[in-house]
Amino acid sequence: MSDILVLYYSRSGHTAQLARLIARGIEEVPGMRARLRQVPPVAPVTEVAQPPEPEDGAPYATKQDLHDCIGLAMGSPTRFGNMAAPLKYFLDSTGAEWASGALSGKPAAVFTSTSTQHGGQESTLLTMALPLLHHGMLLLGIPFTEAALTATRSGGTPYGASHVAGSNGEQAISEHERELARALGRRLAVTARKLAADA
Repeated sequence: MSDILVLYYSRSGHTAQLARLIARGIEEVPGMRARLRQVPPVAPVTEVAQPPEPEDGAPYATKQDLHDCIGLAMGSPTRFGNMAAPLKYFLDSTGAEWASGALSGKPAAVFTSTSTQHGGQESTLLTMALPLLHHGMLLLGIPFTEAALTATRSGGTPYGASHVAGSNGEQAISEHERELARALGRRLAVTARKLAADA
């Protein structure tokens, strides 16, 4: 089995749901396995260290997860059109991986969740893409050959999978959003498998 890291931060659970759908798409590709990991929250003042494992959800990510994976899907809720601070904090700590080229040449994809239709989905996806480009990763989006990308009336962009959760988080992930998240996972897994076979 070959692992693809599905790395995310989720506050209300919507980004975590997208992560699980992308993981399902990854595992629809023979020989591929999703490794779900989350990043811990951050605070301006830390009085007590985070526990080594979260109370619920996926385990916390380590730098070794980056080295072990043959591809990466990365997700965050939107914070003023940008990725959330915990994910940025984790990425900012990957200088050694950048220097060694640990992620260079590996495929990557991004995903997000917002409360509103125009809450900064595409800009958030682009902010997550930038550090991955600096790491030398090969970015994948969702092509318009996926019919749901044209049909969706909620989330889903060519830059990556997305979900519109509603102002109170009341909107469930739509069928089109589900289709696009799984399609992104499959595309990432197929590409990673081909690249690994050619290496």
